[in-house]
Amino acid sequence: MSWFESLILGLVQGLTEFLPVSSSAHLRLTAAFSGWEDPGAAFTAITQLGTEAAVLIYFRQDVGRILAAWFRSLTNKEMRRDHDAQMGWLVIVGSIPIGVLGVTLKDQIEGPFRDLRITATMLIVMGVVIGIADRLAARDENGGRHRAPKQRKTLLDLNTKDGLLYGLCQAMALVPGVSRSGATISGGLFMGYTREAAARYSFLLAMPAVLASGAFELKDAAEGGHVAWGPTMFATVIAFVVGYAVIAWFMKFISHKSFMPFVYYRIALGIVIIALVTAGALSPHAAESAG
Repeated sequence: MSWFESLILGLVQGLTEFLPVSSSAHLRLTAAFSGWEDPGAAFTAITQLGTEAAVLIYFRQDVGRILAAWFRSLTNKEMRRDHDAQMGWLVIVGSIPIGVLGVTLKDQIEGPFRDLRITATMLIVMGVVIGIADRLAARDENGGRHRAPKQRKTLLDLNTKDGLLYGLCQAMALVPGVSRSGATISGGLFMGYTREAAARYSFLLAMPAVLASGAFELKDAAEGGHVAWGPTMFATVIAFVVGYAVIAWFMKFISHKSFMPFVYYRIALGIVIIALVTAGALSPHAAESAG
């Protein structure tokens, strides 16, 4: 991997990680359209550490409160009724599905799942799902001629069942094209949560999974020596800087804007990829990464 490739891929990772468009799909597609080798699942997981560092800094007050309350709840029974302590447990519960499936399906994630035909299909299918969830949320928020606006749930209403459902939605993002934020936010909207609550919990829930995945890939890369460390670390720093700016923008955007632009983009991109693969202009399979 050249330094120029790492710059572009770092920008792509930072720009797409938090938007409901699938960062893993865009990294794969950027390489495919540019004629580069597939950066691979390890590169994706490591550069996600950069964007996750941006999440930790942006939500540092929330993370600090939750961690402090959770640790205190381990020895103080009264603290177990505290909302922040409960959030700590709910993030743990919600992280179980992707942890189990991530280990179980590791070979598929790094191989067959990276087929561009699967990526394109997931872009379209999840685009439709996000669109339906967005319309349901808008109907509740705006009401109608014969229907009053409906109060949606906030994070104060989050319980173990919803936390686990959020986790199952997040696990779907193991397949490129799904989008971690797209799956979890749309899942939250279907469960009746506000856009802001769904997005905030989505970002908090991603922390354990992304950090664990990145650490796991770092360990494997260190032992196997199959990662170009300089370019990969450079891409991770770029992803951090760009990702922080995107989080700040996205949290303001979702408070009063529809997700439909992302829906149209996903569907259009998926159709273009299928057309190019069908015409033979684009290979559906990843090139072997040289690291």
